[in-house]
Parts: sequence; C-alpha cells; structure tokens
Amino acid sequence: MVPRLSPASHRSPRPAPGDRRRQGRAAAGLAAWLALAVGAAAGRGEDGIRDWIAQLGSDQFARREDASRRLAAAGPEALEPLAEAARGADLEVASRAIEILGTYLDPRPASADEAGPGDEAPAAPAAQPEADDAARALLALDAERVLETLAEGAPGPVPQLASTALEYHQLGMHESARVRLETLGVKFADGTIGALRRGLTVTVDSNWTGAAEDLRLLTRLRNLRHVAIHGLRIDPATLAVLGRLRTLETLQLFGTGVSDDAVATLQSRFPNAEIDVRKGGKLGVGGQRLIGPCQITQVVPGAAADRAGIRVGDIVLSMDGEPIRNFDALTDFIGGHAPGDAIDVEVERPVAGAVPQRFTCTVKLDGWD
Repeated sequence: MVPRLSPASHRSPRPAPGDRRRQGRAAAGLAAWLALAVGAAAGRGEDGIRDWIAQLGSDQFARREDASRRLAAAGPEALEPLAEAARGADLEVASRAIEILGTYLDPRPASADEAGPGDEAPAAPAAQPEADDAARALLALDAERVLETLAEGAPGPVPQLASTALEYHQLGMHESARVRLETLGVKFADGTIGALRRGLTVTVDSNWTGAAEDLRLLTRLRNLRHVAIHGLRIDPATLAVLGRLRTLETLQLFGTGVSDDAVATLQSRFPNAEIDVRKGGKLGVGGQRLIGPCQITQVVPGAAADRAGIRVGDIVLSMDGEPIRNFDALTDFIGGHAPGDAIDVEVERPVAGAVPQRFTCTVKLDGWD
C-alpha cells in the first residue's frame, strides 16, 4: 500500500532499505537499457548521429527517410546535434531536424512498426515501466525546451517551423495547462470581452505564486486572445513567451517594468494587436473611449479617484495642467505615472438647473494588483 502524506507535510516518505535496494536496481537497469537502446539506435555514437544529420539533406529519398528514422530512435544524444542542425544554413535539413525533434514530444513509447529494418532496440526491462515513462517524459520536456528556444528566435522560417511543431504538440494540453495556471493564481475569463471581442482572457496579477518558467504554460492555451499582466516584473524569458502568443489581440502590461525596446519588439510581432503599456499607476475610473469630453462613467469603490472625491458624471478637464480631451487621453496620462504619484485633477461637476461646479483635487495613484 502506498503511504499517505499528512496535509502538513510535503516530504516523501523515507524508503525502507529494501525499497532503496530495489530503486537502485531500477536505476541501474534503466541506465543499462538506455545505453543499449541508444547504442542500437545511434550505432556509431556521436559520429553516427552527425552522419545521419548530414544525410537529412541527401538527394535520395530512402537515405533521408532512413536517417530520420534512426535519429528519431536515438533519443537524448541526438537533441543537441539536431538543435544545431535546425540553426544551420540549410533550411531543408533544418526543417527535417525540427520535425524529428517534434517526434520526441510524445512521451509514449514508439510502436514496433516505427523501427526500421535492423534497428531493433532492446526492450526495456519489464519490471521498470514507471522508470521508462519517466525517461521518455524527461526527453519530451528537453525537446520542448529546445523547440521553445528555436521558436523564440528572430522572425523567420526556423522559428515559424518550431512554433508550428509546438502548437501541434500542445493542442491536447490546453486543459491541464489551464488547471495548473489557475492553481498558481491566474484569472481566466471566457466569451465576449466588451462589445465585439471574443476569446480566452487571462490576467496575471499579485495573486500569482508561480515562477517565470510556469508562464510558458500560456503557450498551451487555445484561443488565447487577451493577456493582462498587472504589477508583475517581466524578465526576458517572459517576454519571449509573450512573443509566441500568435493569436493575441490585446496585451496589457501595467507596472511590469518592461522597456520601450521590448514593447517595440512585441509590437513588431503583433502588428494588429493592441498593446497597452503603463508604468503602474491606477486611478480607478472608467469612461467612454475616444468620445469627448472625458466624462467619468465608473468609479471603483475605495480606489484613488474615490478617495479624492471624484464621482460618476464628473468631467475631467485637466491633469497637472495638461488638457484632457477624452478618456483615452486620461488613460495615456495615467499610464505615464507610477503608483504613489500625486496628480492635480481639475474637475467639472454638472449640477441640475445650475452652473456646473469646478474644483481641483489631488489624487495619489494606486498600483495595479
């Protein structure tokens, strides 16, 4: 019977001496099997692998197919040579190398009919199915990271091919990625956003408990159209992940510390997407975009605007002396300020049957959660 862990403990139970001996034999058996399997598949080791990679560009179809089959069976030792080939100048070889890397993404064991004549690899020890599954899963993870690195390169055929390989692999991984991201604090919304936008929306804010590496799961989400990152510092690895979200329509980066150069790179990848970058200051109001004057239609209770006395129906005339002609202008102005900044807001308040009131209040901006 498998020991049960108490809720307060995250440590695995200490194996008994007999279990440790069995685990040692399992590890040794797996290592021996992997060595034999790689030896059978790769034949002549590293030199053989590189010979087969060279044959990927052969004029003869049979040689190309034979090399592809052998490289697909070679496993971990072929990862780096295939990655190098994918970065090479020969696009035909690069495309075949990426296709072979894609075969590693499936952690299930290859069927017998996938092996070529004379390529029979020793079967894994029957008593080690869990260890074999772990080895295949590790290879799949390593291959996924290699393809992600290729996909995150400068726009061109190779990143496109790598992205396509990853997308094909990730089609069936949407639900598990969503569940994992939700446990790490990501908020999801489905359906209509505003009047016309449709698709999946995710928000990453102060509730996030994961690491930058976990954000790679965003690439596994299907129909992801809108991403909002609020108050979370963005590193180059996260920017690279965002650059792979090819279905993106809107991207909010509030208080992320992202540079202008990085924003320009993202905009070049998504020329038709709306990218909204702000330093992190938050006023806590809503209004009608593009339509002037800048009349407030929503005030978030307890937010900076509410504390300063701004009410629904008020018209913002200026901020720190700069005219505010519509709500977009207000958004742009606030986007250039950080949490804690104090702004003088000139307000006009309509009064039924009387002259509108005008006053100035000082607002201390909040930060995005």
